This record gives sequence, structure tokens and C-alpha cells, in this order.
Amino acid sequence: MRPRTLEEFAGQAHLLSESGPLGPLLAAKGKLPSCIFWGPPGSGKTTLARLLAERAGLRFAAVSAVLSGVKDLRDEIARADDERRRGVRTALFVDEIHRFNKAQQDALLPWVERGTVVLLGATTENPSFEVIPALRSRCRVFTLQALDAAALTGIIRRALEDRERGLGERNLDIAADALALIARLAQGDARRALGLLESAAERAEGAIERAHVAAAFESGLPDYDKGGEAHYDVISAFIKSLRGSDPDAAVYWLARMLDGGEEPRFVARRLLIFAAEDVGNADPNGLVVAVAAAEAFDRVGLPEGKLILSQATTYLACAPKSNASTLAISAASEAVKEHGALAVPLHLRNAPTELLRELGYAKGYRYPHDHPSHFVREQYLPDALAGSHFYEPTDQGDEAEIGARQRRRWSDPEDEGGAA
Repeated sequence: MRPRTLEEFAGQAHLLSESGPLGPLLAAKGKLPSCIFWGPPGSGKTTLARLLAERAGLRFAAVSAVLSGVKDLRDEIARADDERRRGVRTALFVDEIHRFNKAQQDALLPWVERGTVVLLGATTENPSFEVIPALRSRCRVFTLQALDAAALTGIIRRALEDRERGLGERNLDIAADALALIARLAQGDARRALGLLESAAERAEGAIERAHVAAAFESGLPDYDKGGEAHYDVISAFIKSLRGSDPDAAVYWLARMLDGGEEPRFVARRLLIFAAEDVGNADPNGLVVAVAAAEAFDRVGLPEGKLILSQATTYLACAPKSNASTLAISAASEAVKEHGALAVPLHLRNAPTELLRELGYAKGYRYPHDHPSHFVREQYLPDALAGSHFYEPTDQGDEAEIGARQRRRWSDPEDEGGAA
């Protein structure tokens, strides 16, 4: 059922409309630059590349970065060079181009620059990270989207009606709820939709019902490529949901990761970082809970360990938030960079020998525990930074009391000992 013309192509209207970025290329026959098509599986990357090459009048040659080696690449380029001498230009399609290492991608550069081939690459991974800058700069990048329900429904209906390539000879009907279920379970992937349709059709007589689709669906787990783009997108959604104090969203993304095979200790580490970075002293117990969860998971493991990570996730999502500690270390680091290694004030230095004491080390240091409230006003920063403030407590949770206590300690010049 792979589309044979652009008119049969479903979805990606944002690219293919007259006002879309591919519109001018479709109108100018024979003009096709090197391109990289980035999008999820089953969104039409390979088909679109082939149809664009055909529209431009180019010979279409394909290699797979997974199955092909340097020899295959050289053979295709040599043939493209021969064809070019005969006046025929070649579009070299590299499927999963992100699987080529840097040296293999470098090897493509001179042939793209010379115009020996028009490079068409397809990738499910972000080309900003997976395609070398030199090659990426010579290509236009087009982002494909997962197919929506309307596009998938159209693909399914066409497959049911097509007598040459599809299931048309069986004259099958499909119930509306069965059609909607296929479109939902396919998750934007046309190949998955057609696979589900074919499997459901094998179970049906006369009409495909919802039960046939449910039986055909082997696994309800959502896609989660823990080494690829989905990994970064889902963990980003997880952290942002925690930061946004939405425990429902946070635990959903947690389930997506764990059910998709993510390493639970990776999640536990992220919770530890989040507790310090985004909860901080607004709820100091947040870090305690995160540490306890990480240690408890190591003792329990899966599957029960999911409960521990869920508890930590919901606790941190509901906790008051403060990034004051994060901002404090960032500001302090900037001061270090700006001022360099400032000298430690003499009264704060260690004085283990008589010579150091004679030089003034530790002279004038006042021991806080000898004073009321175990506090005494003192300059602990280098002279160049005296009066600087890096940690600014917020008014959230426990940090509100921390801020009030600090203001009481440092603001009253008459109270040398500081209020408790």
C-alpha cells in the first residue's frame, strides 16, 4: 500500500501544501536539493523521498545505514557518477542516516558538494545531534509529524478498498469503533495501522469488529526508545510535570518510562537531582524522600520498586518548589570565575602552629556557640565580596521560615547575638 503518487500520500500537509516548505520544490520540476527527513516511524519519510525524487526526474538509489557498509556506499556513488556522465542525476536515499558514524557521514560530503548525488536522508533521531554539522549544513531538514487519526483512517479505508494491493477482494466492512481503535493503537504509524488491519482481517468474516482489532493487538505498551529521541522527550516531560506540581502527569510519564523498559535507577537519579534543583529548602524532606527511594529500590527491585518510585514522584510533584539553592551555586560560581581565587580572610584561616598564629591566622575569630542563639555576625566572605548575597530564600514552604530567620539574624545591628 505504499503510495505511488504524491496525490496518494497521506498526512504532512504542513510540508506539502502550496504554502508549505516543499511547495516550491514540487512546482519546480527537476529542482531538488539534498534533504533530511526527520520524523517518527511510519510517518512517510522513505515514501516522500522517493516520490520527490521521481517528481524531480532523478534516478532513485537506496542504501540502509543499518545494513550497508562503506563498500555499498562506494558502489552506489560510482554508479551515480557513471549515470551523471550520461546526463542522469541520482538521488541517493540513506535510510536511518543517523546510524552512519562520523567517518561514514564525512565520506558522503565530497559527492554531495560535487553534485554527484542529491542526498536524501531519513532519520527518527534529531539531526541536530545525530548528523554531522558539515553534512547537515548542505541539506534542508524537513520535520514529519506522526499521522493523525484522519490520515490513518484514510489509509485503512484505502487498503480495504484496493483490490490490487490491499484487501479489496475480500469485500470487508469495518465497524466504526474498530476503525477508530486501529487509528488510536497505531500511534501515528501507517505501517503499524496496516499491520493491525491485516491481522484483524485474518480473524474476521464479512466485517472487522472491535474485538478482532483488540485480539490482533499484541502489546499495549507505548513506543519508548530508551536510547533515542523518545528517551529525551519523555524524561523532559517527566521533569517539567514534577516542576509544574502535577502529580498525575508526572506519574503518567513515570509509567511510560518504566513500562517502556527505562532503567529505573536512571529515574531514581533524576528524582535525586530534582529534589535538590527544584524543591530545595522549600521542603528539605524532598531530598530525604528521594534518597530513601533510591536506596529502597536497590533493595526491592522490580516490579514492587515501581511503587517506591511512584511515591517519591508524587511527593516531589506535590512539594513546594524553590530553585534558590540552584541559583545560589550558579551565582557563587560566577563570582569565582569573575574574581578568581580570592584570599581567605585571616580570621577564618586555620592556625595549627605558633608561626601561623604570629602571622595573624585565626586572630579575632569568634566561635558562634559561645554567643547567644549560637550566632554572631561575622564576615565570612573575602573582602572583595563582602555583603554579597548568593542564596535568596523564597517564600515557599520551609524556605519562608529559613528566610525570615536569616533576616532576623543579620538585619538588627543592635542585636549582636542575633534573634533565635
